[in-house]
Amino acid sequence: MGYIEDLRKDIGHQPVILVGVAVAVINEAGEVLLQKRHDGQWGGPGGFMELGESTEEAGRREVLEEIGLQIGKLELVGVFSGKEHFVKLPNGDEFYSVTVAYLSKDIIGWTLKADGIETAEARFFHVNDLPEKLNPMIKNLITQFTVS
Repeated sequence: MGYIEDLRKDIGHQPVILVGVAVAVINEAGEVLLQKRHDGQWGGPGGFMELGESTEEAGRREVLEEIGLQIGKLELVGVFSGKEHFVKLPNGDEFYSVTVAYLSKDIIGWTLKADGIETAEARFFHVNDLPEKLNPMIKNLITQFTVS
């Protein structure tokens, strides 16, 4: 069991602040890696930090766990937080996310494979040909930053 699950045992559904990461992985063709969740929505790889992890370590771990790619160097894109990042999950858990966003063009391993747990499908997309059911926050990030 992870940090968040252990924390929820003690605090129940109360709102908490959770630190997470999002990683935009870009291949040599300038395409962005997206993952399709089981609800049909596309987004980028990422997740919450575990105790003792740096945000960089969490980003690399999440990309490897969810997509099967090993990445190296990460470039900080920005930190996103505030009341617009409040989430209430269907189970009643509430949190405010602080998301550290990174960009990586440093793909070390090419085993592109959806984990089947969080990711149903993973593909690279050209920035002008993004899927329709794209997470609005991810779409906003992609359009804010020119991928070269």
